[in-house]
Amino acid sequence: MLILLPPSESKESPARGAPLDLTTRPAALRAPTEAVLTALVGLCTESPAAAREVLNLTPNQADLIDVNAGLRHAPTAPAWQVYTGVLYGALDFRSLRGAAKRRGLADVWVMSALFGVVPLGEAIPAYRLSAGTSLPGLPPLRQVWHAGIDAAVRDADPPVILDLRSGPYASLWPVPKDLRTRTVVGKIWQAGPEGERVAVSHHNKAYKGRVVRSLLQSRRRPRTPQALLASLIEGGWVAGLDDGRLDIVIDPPT
Repeated sequence: MLILLPPSESKESPARGAPLDLTTRPAALRAPTEAVLTALVGLCTESPAAAREVLNLTPNQADLIDVNAGLRHAPTAPAWQVYTGVLYGALDFRSLRGAAKRRGLADVWVMSALFGVVPLGEAIPAYRLSAGTSLPGLPPLRQVWHAGIDAAVRDADPPVILDLRSGPYASLWPVPKDLRTRTVVGKIWQAGPEGERVAVSHHNKAYKGRVVRSLLQSRRRPRTPQALLASLIEGGWVAGLDDGRLDIVIDPPT
């Protein structure tokens, strides 16, 4: 199973750790990572004022320009420690033990504008770069990343993919036609007062984190979309499959 997540805008800067080492990355991801890293570090080092505009930062976020400028020498930590925010708080990866933690390190990948895809165990620094950013000297990030991400996914060859990415990050690697039969896109719904379904917005990220935690703790190892659905139902979720979409329905707030 492969679970694809969006990153969090908020990140925890590691206090200590080895600097970034791109030679440990999958071969298909090294060149695009170097290209994006070079463009981002160069922009933030040479043109801080322009970087603030390109990265859409407020004056109170000026420190993030310095964070990006120092990426090549900044301490790194496993991605699950770096990414914070609502989804990752609900996942609470730190508290997982044994098989659930090992499964998460292998099966959960974070989609990243800087790294393409990042397994939860890969060591990275904190950074600021969004999928929709246009970096000077580079084509759109979806063009930079598509081939490398595609190669990484195909090399992993997961029997089933749960896609929980947000729109901008889904654009970095749209699921190819030949992989769609093994892919389900997760959608969180809330049950309305008369049985209708309403899309969840405010708590969407939190529920995605809880869904991932539930799957990691399950004794099942899903190899088909139907088995993935069964694992969620066994975990107490109300869910269904509809033409490649995994609908998860939560109760309305009381």
